[in-house]
Amino acid sequence: MDKYTKKSELEVKARKLLTQRGVELDDIAELVYYLQSKYHENLSMDECRHNVDRVLTKREVQNAILTGIQLDVLAEQKKLDQPLQKTIEIDEGLYGVDEVIALSIVNVYGSIGMTNFGYIDKQKPGILKKLNDKSSGEIHTFLDDIVGAIAAAASSRLAHSDAEDMDEVDI
Repeated sequence: MDKYTKKSELEVKARKLLTQRGVELDDIAELVYYLQSKYHENLSMDECRHNVDRVLTKREVQNAILTGIQLDVLAEQKKLDQPLQKTIEIDEGLYGVDEVIALSIVNVYGSIGMTNFGYIDKQKPGILKKLNDKSSGEIHTFLDDIVGAIAAAASSRLAHSDAEDMDEVDI
């Protein structure tokens, strides 16, 4: 593995935590497909997966994953002080810090990610519906927003790469 493909310890840990919490790369790729298929006639799951994979190489994304999942796990273990414990347990609508962390991911690929994130956060398709199901006893207050943000960022990356391809054709 050369220096450009070698994964850092941080990236390996972030990817591992996603998997441990029940989120696979394909789950996020399906969200990208959901967001972008109507804009890209021949969009493939491989293309969606590639863009998710590239988003996961970003340090800001890795830090958001580690921070958010750690807070979810601590809340499951009831190790947070009140009233924060209850706020994260119930995913209180006015809390907003979970979305702020997610926005740090969305902004990696420009402002179009904000629109994608807002849309997918309201629709809650695929894995997001599962992560928002509170009946399991698991807490995903941060993870659901992080996963949606990764999908939104990957969608933005896809849109930007298509625009760059169009620029090359026009030259």
